[in-house]
Amino acid sequence: MAAGATLQYTLHVNNTANPEVDLKKVYDAVVVGSGAAGGMAAHVLTSHGMKVLLLEAGPRLNIDRELKSMEWPYEHPRRGDMPAGSHALTAREYRILSPPYAQRIRAAHVYSYAQGWNGADYRKNIVVDERDHPYTGTRYAWVRARCLGGKTNIWGRLALRLSDYDFKAKSRDGYGEDWPISYADIAPYYDKVDLYLGISGVKENLPYLPDSIFQRPTKLNAAEVRLRSALAKMGRTLTPYRAGVTTDGLKHNKYRTRCYGRGACERKGGCDIHAAFDSPTGLIYPAMDTGNLTLRAGAVAYQVLVDKSTGKASGVAFIDSDTKKQYEAKAKVVVLAASTLESARILLLSKSSLHPNGIGNSSGHVGHNFCEHLMGPGVTGLAKDLVGKPRTLDDGRPGGFYVARFRNLSERHPNFIRGYGFEGSSGATMYTGHALSTPGFGAAYKKRVRQEAGAFINMGGFGEVLPRYESYVDIDPEVKDRWGIPVLRFHYHFGDNERMMAEDIAQTAQEMFEAAGIEIISVNREADTEGWSIHELGTARMGTDPKTSVLNQFQRSHDVKNLFVVDGSSHVSASCQNPTWTIMALAWRSCDYLADQFQKGNI
Repeated sequence: MAAGATLQYTLHVNNTANPEVDLKKVYDAVVVGSGAAGGMAAHVLTSHGMKVLLLEAGPRLNIDRELKSMEWPYEHPRRGDMPAGSHALTAREYRILSPPYAQRIRAAHVYSYAQGWNGADYRKNIVVDERDHPYTGTRYAWVRARCLGGKTNIWGRLALRLSDYDFKAKSRDGYGEDWPISYADIAPYYDKVDLYLGISGVKENLPYLPDSIFQRPTKLNAAEVRLRSALAKMGRTLTPYRAGVTTDGLKHNKYRTRCYGRGACERKGGCDIHAAFDSPTGLIYPAMDTGNLTLRAGAVAYQVLVDKSTGKASGVAFIDSDTKKQYEAKAKVVVLAASTLESARILLLSKSSLHPNGIGNSSGHVGHNFCEHLMGPGVTGLAKDLVGKPRTLDDGRPGGFYVARFRNLSERHPNFIRGYGFEGSSGATMYTGHALSTPGFGAAYKKRVRQEAGAFINMGGFGEVLPRYESYVDIDPEVKDRWGIPVLRFHYHFGDNERMMAEDIAQTAQEMFEAAGIEIISVNREADTEGWSIHELGTARMGTDPKTSVLNQFQRSHDVKNLFVVDGSSHVSASCQNPTWTIMALAWRSCDYLADQFQKGNI
């Protein structure tokens, strides 16, 4: 966009006051959590005419005022940094300290490492203060957001599909369990998510990375095109970032607008014109417009209630986040969508005479089989022929590129199973990312920073972490959060498979840059602390055997027929693809099934 130009767009924001929440009423369904899964559940169930109560633990923020993606650094009193007394945990602190981290930091407010990203002040009301939300056990970098929409307000936007290489991974390499579904079961729902929410990208016809119904893609820049060409000669695929962003617009949604390629997208991850998907504008506001959805913000859910006469779920107990008063919401169906770890926490806390180990936990698998993605290994390089060339505008891109998995497809690697992909980017951004690491000072230093600003290129791996029964969370018997609710305790470490995969990620990243003629600046070979990917999965996995799984293929509890868990906790394995699009496709499929069974009187 030319300097001084003003972008004109019209965005209809839902400012309707929350309907009066009648807690004497028995709702058709109560949904806990308002992120990708909870928003989708609210959207689908209300579209079927069900009366739904949506409980969100945090406030209903005005995200447009929080993010301010068009604000220049000099317009902020601290150039985007948080005020004094606030601290974002560093990679080093995660390595040398143990949770609860805030107890070991002197700052008044302590946040996860996500607050260390550029423009941290814009997210401080979205992510949680670790002092209020402690956890214990092994080291883990847990990033949480408590507000309407949860982490969808700041997510990375990479929207990928899984394939039968993932759903039937055990059949390929013998490890773990196959999912009780195949790609054919979920493909129609991937299509629904694509069309309803919008996704940009390019078709590549890869069986292990299925294509979506794409809108206009984001263009690769010069360094990325060069890398793509080099990888093609190696039999590997670099594709433009498949972003959960509407680039052509959505005629059916008045709360969102198409991407204009403007603003500091990489500064904070969020999108205040809502071209990037977020749960409030993409799902919840349209659901509220049906008249079938009631929202109760500031509702910290901690227990699923049980009708002792029937054994069925009867509602959810919650605490008001401000007053700390306790309430109960009654419903015919309970849908947990609080996120992988929070849903596991609620299940484990929901003990009763009928469910002494926690509701839905007759198998003893709630909290177990926890998995995610490995991060850390990667490479940074310099495309030397781009030094001194005119700068491109790359701040407004929702992403750079994605390199699809190439390990353990047709040939098995001798050192590890499963695979990994890469996310990367190049080009010039508002914050010159390598200015601090560039040597020198004075005029010569400034000239070098300006000349090299658009020539850097980097990519980092995302590898599949294997689910293991011994990788689990449980309830800490002593530590409680700000609301007096017992917290989670982690028992989780990367294993040998992850360590061997990390070595290969670093090696292949370097090889690919060298093949493209990109000068290597640095290679990171060390895995980040567990949890760094923010892709928590497992803990209430689906399966056909109630003795080794928690949910069936429709994310319905084996033990309690009117209890559904529709977030990432149902995943049987992590794959190496980002999970958000799969979480929403599964939730849509399950809630279609739920509504059908509800109407037939089978719930």
